[in-house]
Amino acid sequence: MTKIEIIQNVYEKLGFSKKDSADIVESVFDIIKDCLAQGERVKISGFGNFMVKEKRARRGRNPQTGQEISITARRVLTFKSSQVLRKALN
Repeated sequence: MTKIEIIQNVYEKLGFSKKDSADIVESVFDIIKDCLAQGERVKISGFGNFMVKEKRARRGRNPQTGQEISITARRVLTFKSSQVLRKALN
């Protein structure tokens, strides 16, 4: 599902104009992005948790050449689904 499809669903189900639906969806995504950028967890009840984890720098290996390389420290986004969502999927 794409962002446009989400906007279309909001438009159809809630009856807002397409522009208002787009603004609502964009606002929700912006709020989530801002919270995650600050390192906060985002918990959506009945859906799951988004969280940012810190990965340390480490040594890696180029699979094509076998040469050792240094992988820099970085932040990664993780998602853990709620039991309600898992139950609905199964």
